[in-house]
Amino acid sequence: MGSIDVEARIIPTNKYLEFYKRSLEDGEKFWSEVASELVWFRTWDKVLEWDPPFAKWFVGGRLNASYNTVDRHVKGWRKNKAAIIWEGEPGDRRVLTYADLYREVNKFASVLLKLGVKTGDRVAIYMPMVPELPIAMLAAARIGATFTVVFSGFSSSALADRIRDSEAKVLITADGGYRRGRVIQLKEIADEALKNCPSIEHVVVYRRVGREIPMKEGRDHWWHELMKDAERYVEPVSLESTHPLYILYTSGTTGKPKGVVHSTGGYLVYVYATQRWVFDVRDDDVYWCTADIGWVTGHSYIVFGPLTNGVTSVMYEGAPDYPAPDRWWEIVERYGVTILYTTPTAIRALMKFGEEYPRRHDLSTLRLLGTVGEPINPAAWHWYYNVIGGGRCPIVDTWWQTETGGILISPAPNIGLVPLKPGSATFPLPGIEADVVDEQGKPAKLGEKGYLVIKRPWPGMLMTLYKDPERYKQVYWSRFPGIYYPGDYAMRDKDGYFWLLGRADEVLKVAGHRLGTIEIEDALISHPAVAEAAVAGRPDPVKGEAIIAFVTLKQGHKPSEELTKELREHVRRVIGPIATPEEIHFVSMLPKTRSGKIMRRVIKAVATGAEIGDVTTLEDEASVEEVKEAIKTLTRKQQ
Repeated sequence: MGSIDVEARIIPTNKYLEFYKRSLEDGEKFWSEVASELVWFRTWDKVLEWDPPFAKWFVGGRLNASYNTVDRHVKGWRKNKAAIIWEGEPGDRRVLTYADLYREVNKFASVLLKLGVKTGDRVAIYMPMVPELPIAMLAAARIGATFTVVFSGFSSSALADRIRDSEAKVLITADGGYRRGRVIQLKEIADEALKNCPSIEHVVVYRRVGREIPMKEGRDHWWHELMKDAERYVEPVSLESTHPLYILYTSGTTGKPKGVVHSTGGYLVYVYATQRWVFDVRDDDVYWCTADIGWVTGHSYIVFGPLTNGVTSVMYEGAPDYPAPDRWWEIVERYGVTILYTTPTAIRALMKFGEEYPRRHDLSTLRLLGTVGEPINPAAWHWYYNVIGGGRCPIVDTWWQTETGGILISPAPNIGLVPLKPGSATFPLPGIEADVVDEQGKPAKLGEKGYLVIKRPWPGMLMTLYKDPERYKQVYWSRFPGIYYPGDYAMRDKDGYFWLLGRADEVLKVAGHRLGTIEIEDALISHPAVAEAAVAGRPDPVKGEAIIAFVTLKQGHKPSEELTKELREHVRRVIGPIATPEEIHFVSMLPKTRSGKIMRRVIKAVATGAEIGDVTTLEDEASVEEVKEAIKTLTRKQQ
């Protein structure tokens, strides 16, 4: 794959290499210099205490995340700068300056204190994408309460599991939220969850939609009523660097969610630095990360990364294509967005509507594009680069996880932009020693697929899994002792560029060959008729597994026997005969979460006839029925 030179604030590539080399030669000195750019109430005694696999960063140092995101900005010229530009799905809009944010965070910290929340207590947050969500997070951080945000698309049982595990004392929710014109009844879902959550003493309800809801006397309180009597200033608590800032639950292979614990000091330093390096943020930027704050991307690159850097950030409540496929492009034009950070899945979903919708809008303010969540296939990369970025914006293709806290592998325009290769995350960020290894843990040859590993600790890494240190050791550190194993396949090309190849557990075994589902999906998407693809394996008595593909088409293309044949031949040409799909099903939509990720677990379950399980995070349950019907239709034809 050839590389593309694109303009940003270009610094020669060797600057990146020098910076990166220095970050590894004396890592502790390097991170100490980065950390000193934040405000500490007490300087650390030791940069890193490494007792494998447990890391403590900036030991003895004391700080407060709320102070570093709001207080330090209101002391200077940023006081009246927009911190959050918010737009609701129905079209309502608000702008909060750093002074507004400071006032609201202090008042809600006072509310939490009056409800009996103390330093070390846990607070659960189950809210739509409204500014009160980051306000609640920062207020909890201000008083040293550890928060856990639960995605507002989760079911009552998923919410209850997380509240019970964290033993949260207070739940913050809303009367509802908007999604595709419908009202999501968050309070009723929360009430159902709380039937089995004895630790909850109080529920604070933000009035978002203004509907009648049940309120339990003595337990439930309206946000706006509590804020009337709140104090205007709450002293930020001086916290140990290792104090848990938040717990974020991520799916586990056992079905029991893993409570990923992030520290205050190490995490804050890391997201502060990576926001600057990767997005090259400047004082006049209007930055928009399209994620939901219920996921780690929202924690790191809507709340803590942008706010520690004093950035103006756009926050949007609703679906990307509601009420029309150009909603996002309308927002970019309205607010003059300069940096856009989104998912490859969202890009592919919007690609299928063609170029007409983005062409209706002036997207010339954009100067940097980013992707997150999964590897981006070259076809989507080129569409994003040419149609949305006008062929002038670098694309920062970022690799990281809930557990890593922040971005680990990505282009870094602020340090020195290397030539980009569509589909490659390029190189590790400063301080990150990444490699690709074989089954024995030895470095894989260039061009050879292997396992991605991180060979030294970094400040943003998780401290442990909540109440389960043994599982933390087993999941991340047992595959290659002493080395962090994220569970992803990767490859380094002849130039040393990293190519992420998907989850190591998303692998099909066809006639003795191991094939990554993402490789086959990428091959399908590279065909000009295909917008999105998802691949699963079905048990086969001869091959071990047969490849089943589900495909959505771009506008102007229709399902046909000829197209099915053409796609099968296309995959044969791109990968080889072994990867030829046994079945190809055409659907109008793939099962996706509200954050835009394809639910491959659901695809696999439908393809194999297994139990589908919890689908409360689905954007549209009709997508599952369509996948089922597609299989039935093809089966009837074959009979």
